[in-house]
Amino acid sequence: MATNVKVVFDRRKRVQATGKGNVEIIIQLSRLAVKKIIVDSMTPDEWEVYKDAPYLKKEVANYEKIVNAMELLGEDMTVDNFNKHIGVVTMTAEKRKEKEEQKVSPLNGNFIDYMKHCIEIEKSRQSTKRQKQVVVDALIRWGGIETFADLTVKNIKEFDVWLHADGTRSDACVFNYHKRLKVCTRLAYEEGIIEKNPYEMVSFSRGKSKERTPLTENELKLIREAKLPTKEARVRDLFIFAAYTGLAFCDTQKFDFFTMTEQIDDLFYINSSRLKTGTNFFTPILSPAMEVLRKYNFNLPKISNEKANDYLHLIESRLNIKKCMTFHVARHSFATIALSHDIPIDKVARMLGHKNIKTTQIYAKVLKSSIVNHATNLSKAII
Repeated sequence: MATNVKVVFDRRKRVQATGKGNVEIIIQLSRLAVKKIIVDSMTPDEWEVYKDAPYLKKEVANYEKIVNAMELLGEDMTVDNFNKHIGVVTMTAEKRKEKEEQKVSPLNGNFIDYMKHCIEIEKSRQSTKRQKQVVVDALIRWGGIETFADLTVKNIKEFDVWLHADGTRSDACVFNYHKRLKVCTRLAYEEGIIEKNPYEMVSFSRGKSKERTPLTENELKLIREAKLPTKEARVRDLFIFAAYTGLAFCDTQKFDFFTMTEQIDDLFYINSSRLKTGTNFFTPILSPAMEVLRKYNFNLPKISNEKANDYLHLIESRLNIKKCMTFHVARHSFATIALSHDIPIDKVARMLGHKNIKTTQIYAKVLKSSIVNHATNLSKAII
């Protein structure tokens, strides 16, 4: 039979009731044998962005290869056989009972150790692993979830209350804690370590992220011209490069001028793909960014995102800038300044490497100066 692997969103029509639906990969092995794999739970807007993710396409392609190989080898097209190929052991009732009687779980039943192990072996960027380690550290400090038996709806809700308690985390931030924890609870469920995934019985509001405040052109000029200590100056220069190209932090760290740029007339452009999503982008290197490249002989400084943000907060304080400076603010500032100079939003989206303009609209908080300019022109036009 032809390979039949597809991705579906909200198959059970939960969005209307809960605001979120499951993303599932459906593998049709035969007329009666169907394997369903829940990938994640998300809102329709999140799905619009996620459905083109390289990771998801890679997963689908991998499952298609497995099904084709099973057919070629003449194997029985059953879910059990498919599970063996993807490393999921189907536990019989007898084996499950034996396991329960022995009360033995991986890593001696310690969920914290299990989560650390999952982070260690997963194939992802170090920055992603660090984000998940933050969740592990929070669980250890809270102390309410240690073993697999502690993975209950009650404890998950109490963890949510604890995360909100000191007021330092926004709803959106807390939601990301749950998102990363949920990955491990789902994996434990799929491996048969726990009988129920608590996140299938509870959901939390994503909330609203804090509105990003971009820097104005005058503020960027102040930062560019400031006399700073050497380490702060290097981070400032990297920030300015991002603010005048729109690159995300991780893309500045992999940037290679000699292989990733092309010259059109007097201006150089970066023609590459985003490290995070694989999406192509094409963006100009504006003159302040080019000055940074020349200063460092076209090799940008290397530093961790966390350390860069620490230095940016020092610069923010030193220059008395009344905005929270993080590296992402540079990308946000580029987008809003481009929009304020009347560059169409679809062109800004191409510069930033966004497939969906809705993503660009997150950055598109139009500057007051742009509103004033347009309002002045409108006032002159009206008699």
